[in-house]
Amino acid sequence: MAISDFRDLSLDQLDDQLAKLKKEQFNLRFQTASGQNENTSRVRQVRRDIARVMTVARQKRAGSSSKSA
Repeated sequence: MAISDFRDLSLDQLDDQLAKLKKEQFNLRFQTASGQNENTSRVRQVRRDIARVMTVARQKRAGSSSKSA
């Protein structure tokens, strides 16, 4: 997904998306270890999506806390 897609989501949705991506990453690691992973590029995509979600969530949390202070 593109970062603009993640920016449209709320914090709760970002947390859900992060959990989903981490679970997928976990499953991909096991598939790779057992030799069943046919799409090895997906590991890199998931890792980068996790970083994108975490970045957007951190920005939103920082923006909401500075506005309330």
